Amino acid sequence: MKKFLLYPTVSYANKDNYLDSFKTSMQDFVKENTLPSGEGKAYEVKYYATVEDVFETPMSRIGKFNNYHIWTKKYVSGYFNTQNANVWLLRVYELSEPVYCTRSRGIVFVNIDKEVELDYTKPVNDKEFHKLKEDILNKINRILE
Repeated sequence: MKKFLLYPTVSYANKDNYLDSFKTSMQDFVKENTLPSGEGKAYEVKYYATVEDVFETPMSRIGKFNNYHIWTKKYVSGYFNTQNANVWLLRVYELSEPVYCTRSRGIVFVNIDKEVELDYTKPVNDKEFHKLKEDILNKINRILE
């Protein structure tokens, strides 16, 4: 799987304190995007991601990547129950037009009910992406040395 739709997950929003899992600086964004619009059982999908790189890092070093995600340190450290973490470096694109999709039941990935054209979209944070990618890969290389 090299690219995939970022289908909205809404089950976490049922918890009263769901925003506690996100950095304070990201909570407004999360609030605005928590519950996507829907049509029946179909939810709005606005983004897709490409997998730029995958690397393994010891959990003791996962904090080196805190500046590159939206979750709190506590949430990230509680999410993994292994000594190593597989970290995906994703590049996110905004679809030129949002689509409404129903999906199969799944946890890691799901199938949707129609084909979605992923060409002609614009990358999110395009100007910063290459610098961020370089920073992240330099950090992982120092960890692995």
